[in-house]
Amino acid sequence: MTQSFLPYPAKGREVTRITDYQQLKEQIMGLSQTDPWFVPFLSNAAAALYEELEDINWAGFYLMREGRLVLGPFQGKTACIHIEIGKGVCGSAVAQNRIIRVEDVHEFPGHIACDAVSRSEIVLPLRDSDGKILGVLDIDSPLTGRFTEEDQQGLAPIADFIGRAMQIP
Repeated sequence: MTQSFLPYPAKGREVTRITDYQQLKEQIMGLSQTDPWFVPFLSNAAAALYEELEDINWAGFYLMREGRLVLGPFQGKTACIHIEIGKGVCGSAVAQNRIIRVEDVHEFPGHIACDAVSRSEIVLPLRDSDGKILGVLDIDSPLTGRFTEEDQQGLAPIADFIGRAMQIP
């Protein structure tokens, strides 16, 4: 179980946020066994992430198609449909082939503001068993500094599993 603290007191007290990432991963693993085809699997994975993670306003996937990222299943407000590689947080994560955690999206050069309420973001590449990037898991929060190292460590195995388990034509 991962325990992290919000970077500010809420109403004069410290707020504790606890996420059991192992349990969340097991839930998502179960979803893949029902049907690993990317549409139902990623749709339900996005819903599970959106329901289980606190203080987020968007959770979903962008998938590689014809050399750019295209919106996949998600939970939250409407989103940008296409993202070029190297652009924004999602495109940068693909170009750099690494997880990118942004404390304040307004300070990220070239940030693409799909939802003006978002303040922080974490993007995790999805790779197949050969290491090829298939897309990204993107999670946004209306809170600055929402995502911690603990969140990154908890979400990384989930993104690794999703990339290896999903079936994309």
